[in-house]
Amino acid sequence: MDIQEIIVVEGKDDTTAIKRATGADTIETNGSAISDEVLRRIAHAQKKRGVIVFTDPDYPGRRIRAIIEERIPGVKHAFLAKAKTIAKNGKGLGIEHASDKDIREALSNVYTLAESQIDEKITLEDLMIAKLIGHPQSKKRREQLGEILNIGMTNGKQLHKRLMMFQITIEQFAEAILQLDQEDMHV
Repeated sequence: MDIQEIIVVEGKDDTTAIKRATGADTIETNGSAISDEVLRRIAHAQKKRGVIVFTDPDYPGRRIRAIIEERIPGVKHAFLAKAKTIAKNGKGLGIEHASDKDIREALSNVYTLAESQIDEKITLEDLMIAKLIGHPQSKKRREQLGEILNIGMTNGKQLHKRLMMFQITIEQFAEAILQLDQEDMHV
């Protein structure tokens, strides 16, 4: 896999997994307390080659993603579902535990946040109708939707924002909801 951008990961084990799966270059944040020096390196990398943020699907990973997003506009994002990042022994979660195939797939489905204000295509009412907010199964459905659309796991409030930021079309949303509903019928 030929990746021009530099991939931002959390630690050394993530770098090892990325190198094994793709051979791409990485910058490590060394946890969720990102130093100004690391942020400067990420900003420089963004100007020179572009950056893909690829953090763990947990709170520290989301925090790192938010800090980078705020400080360095135009970075790309890659997401992996939580289920694909769980250690074989069940004691741990992270990109380093994902298969090479899953890493390559996530990196082939990157998103860039829109820089300008996006027209609201998918409304909060649409999210309620789709049982993504305000329903007993909402959390599970949001996790599944995040996996289908490759936008990561979100809470109800973040979902609407992320759908708009990643310019998910009504058609993409409807197709994903149809897939969710079909999976629910087979359970």
